[in-house]
Amino acid sequence: MRLGRIGGVVSAIALAATMTACGSSQKTVDAGTSAPAGAGGAGALIGVTMPTKSSERWIHDGDNVKQQLEKLGYKVDLQYAENDIPTQANQIENQITKGAKLLIVASIDGTAITSQLQQAADAKIPVIAYDRLIRNSPNVDYYATFDNFKVGVQQATSLLKGLGVEDGKKGPFNVELFGGSPDDNNATFFWNGALSVLQPKIDDGTLVVKSGQKDFKTAAILRWDPATAQKRMEDILTKTYNGGTKVDGVLSPYDGLSIGILSALKSSGYGTSGQPYPVVTGQDAELASVKSIIAGEQYSTIFKDTRNLAGQTVKMADAVLKGGKPEVNNTKDYDNGNKVVPSYLLDPVIVDKSNYQEVIVGGNYYTEDQLK
Repeated sequence: MRLGRIGGVVSAIALAATMTACGSSQKTVDAGTSAPAGAGGAGALIGVTMPTKSSERWIHDGDNVKQQLEKLGYKVDLQYAENDIPTQANQIENQITKGAKLLIVASIDGTAITSQLQQAADAKIPVIAYDRLIRNSPNVDYYATFDNFKVGVQQATSLLKGLGVEDGKKGPFNVELFGGSPDDNNATFFWNGALSVLQPKIDDGTLVVKSGQKDFKTAAILRWDPATAQKRMEDILTKTYNGGTKVDGVLSPYDGLSIGILSALKSSGYGTSGQPYPVVTGQDAELASVKSIIAGEQYSTIFKDTRNLAGQTVKMADAVLKGGKPEVNNTKDYDNGNKVVPSYLLDPVIVDKSNYQEVIVGGNYYTEDQLK
């Protein structure tokens, strides 16, 4: 994507969300569940609810989960709520009414569906939280996600690499920090992972947050909305960078936000040979952002292969419905405020211009033609 397209991409994407939380234990273990043994085998109905179709990644997630479940002979009710919490709540209630034997839920707000989960528990329907931890409910049996504390670490590491800090450059570098949606449990994992790397560099003066906006509450972007990120970046540039100083780097936790941030930077004169774009991170390897990376605009993204996440979730669902115990590899880090939810974490990968061919094209995630 040439940067001239960025404004159009922003207006076309009314984006929402992505992702999930951190963990450290990678030892594979079994964990018990409150789900009934052998609740249903092949042919059973499984309800799948995703947040929105306005984010490319959730479309992939929904399609991958549905296709893989159907290959095992299950019936699937796949729903998208377009980031409307009451809609998602109604969809879950309808799936329970239809006789779903298991629910896979990527929640919009991880605290807003406790009554629906109680209905599921009353009907002895197990629940798997998909990529976003559902909070404040005992009625979550398993959780499938990526190690998103590690995602934050990788985003920060990529930012430092792009600035040249890893090669010994001392700065100081002017950076600005963006966080994800405060109602998404993953957002704080991304933030905490990133700050575990960046805070020492802020403390020693290598990095300077010139706007002074260093806390998550100020940096957070509700519903992961690109237009909100663009407006915040515009405000920072107007108030903080109007005296000839420049932005050297931007921590962005998600590709949709990165596009909005880049659009604001372009409007302020960045993206020329005399004033190149700052190092801007991202997440999800969305098509527009991978094109932007290739064009030398966005610096990096974090690739989370949703095909693998879907596959792991389907294995978990299949095991539960056949009366078994699904494989998990973390039983200590995902406390949802009511219980520690047994979880399976997958590994994310940093992608930039140096390795997109190997990781993205070589992994058959996008073709060369798609990236033109």
